[in-house]
Amino acid sequence: MRVGTPAVATHLLADPKAHLTPIGNFLRKSSLDELPQLWSILAGDMSFVGPRPALFNQHDLIALRTELGVHELVPGLTGWAQINGRDELPIPDKVKLDAEYLQSHSLALDFRILWLTFVKVIRRDGVSH
Repeated sequence: MRVGTPAVATHLLADPKAHLTPIGNFLRKSSLDELPQLWSILAGDMSFVGPRPALFNQHDLIALRTELGVHELVPGLTGWAQINGRDELPIPDKVKLDAEYLQSHSLALDFRILWLTFVKVIRRDGVSH
C-alpha cells in the first residue's frame, strides 16, 4: 500500500486500487502478501486454518465474532469464509461462515480448506483488488 493509505479494511476504501503500488497489486492478487503470516503460525499466534484475523478497527466484525463465540478460535491464514467468497463477502456473511467452521471444524475439514485455498489462489478466485 502507498504511504498515507487509511488504516481501514480494504473493502472500506473507495478505490482500493488507487492505494496499491504496482508490486503491491501483484502481491495481493497472487496472495504472496500472506507469506509473512507464516512467522505468526510458527510462533503459535495463528494457525493455518481458522477465521482471518480482524483489524484493530473492525469493531463490527469483532463484535459479531464475540457474539457467536468465533473469537475463541485461533486466527488462521485461510478459513471457511475465505474459500466461500473471500473479498466478496459482507461481514455478517463472513462471521456466519466462521461460526459454521467453529461448529464443525475437524482435521478433515482443515485439509479440505487448505486444498480449496490452494485451488482458489492458483485461479485467483474471489480476489477483487
